Amino acid sequence: MRDLPHIRQDLSASVLTITLDRPQRLNAVNDALAASLADALSDAATDDAAHVVVITGAGRGFCAGLDLSEPPVLPSATRAERLDPFAWVGTWVHRVLACEKPVIAAVNGPAAGAGFGLALACDIRFVAASAKLTAGYVRRGLSPDAGVSYLLPRQVGLSRASEILLSGRDVDADEALRIGLAAAIFPDDAFADSVRAYATTMAQGAPVAQALTKRLLAESLDKPLDAALRDELTYIKQCFTTGDVAEAITAFREKRPPVFRGL
Repeated sequence: MRDLPHIRQDLSASVLTITLDRPQRLNAVNDALAASLADALSDAATDDAAHVVVITGAGRGFCAGLDLSEPPVLPSATRAERLDPFAWVGTWVHRVLACEKPVIAAVNGPAAGAGFGLALACDIRFVAASAKLTAGYVRRGLSPDAGVSYLLPRQVGLSRASEILLSGRDVDADEALRIGLAAAIFPDDAFADSVRAYATTMAQGAPVAQALTKRLLAESLDKPLDAALRDELTYIKQCFTTGDVAEAITAFREKRPPVFRGL
């Protein structure tokens, strides 16, 4: 793993934890953090030792969005970056969604603006009891970025997303669970351990099957039923060619947990 400014990475039991590390600013985004997270996500996608990726924040925040005291330079200095229609906020979303491994947002504290978008892009969100998710753009005279206007309606419905975005209000942990933004709430003092235990269990799953499941889910809202059925059949046939299916059958017969290798 590369050393990246404002990012800590830890690989344990096939779980790669990427920690945004500017705790003094609630992990708000400056140029260095924006670039480092994009690089860390690219590395995670191609690291065969990592079966599950967890994104979290150092200290008491997940990610407070753009650091208004040290904003990233937009447009950036290079010609390629000036012509990039997605900038760093779009790059984050693309790289999270392109990662064919389960990606968990461990929202340990405030997630605002682009930090909210980062959490939305993940497959699963766990929130600490004290965490708050905040779009907040309209409170700064801004419209959304970081995929928020695309991802939020797909997760909570258009009417509820409209109310949250147009008001710019906070969503606390209880509401996040109730409306489907969070999969579970964990106590603050047991949050990291609870997420790690879940991720470690998920990392024992079959990597090829998880990757193909992610593809099906990502495409499910934008295709007709017949196309989804055909793709399901195509992908499950691919799974049957893997050694992991043979291992699952053997493990079932031997009454033991399977050991999947992604082969």
